[in-house]
Amino acid sequence: MRLIATTLTAYFVLSLISPTARADNFQSIESTPVDELWLNAGFYSYHFQKNIDLDNNNFGLGFEYRYSSIGSVTAGRFHNSDKEMSNYVAWCWQPWALGPVRIGALLGAINGYPKAFDRAWFPLALPLASVEYKNFGLNFTIVPTYKETLHGSITLQLKVKLY
Repeated sequence: MRLIATTLTAYFVLSLISPTARADNFQSIESTPVDELWLNAGFYSYHFQKNIDLDNNNFGLGFEYRYSSIGSVTAGRFHNSDKEMSNYVAWCWQPWALGPVRIGALLGAINGYPKAFDRAWFPLALPLASVEYKNFGLNFTIVPTYKETLHGSITLQLKVKLY
């Protein structure tokens, strides 16, 4: 699994920095119906705050249902960076592409962070980029640091297509 994640991450990064990933390769994606279900095992987070004892391996279980070429819904549960359990639900909107990389935003809600609203649900709006190849994919987002309540990170989520 680590080899697949490393390969997809390398593909994602190379897609962004390759000579073909120029501004003229930036395009809008036409919305067409899709019926795909993806499974993920949580996240890997690279935290910006190195002086805090945070958990980078955020294992869990989540699903993403892609209903169109630009939209999907996702939900799951994972062991968060503060070593607590979190739940999330979100709508993913990715109307643009840069080469094989879909670009957009994730809008939703999350809970379980002890310093953020006492573990209660709170809204989430994050940039989202994805790359998919056959039955494997990688979601990439950046979580900003918010005061002492939410720890910033670059987050990777490996996913496997079920159908």
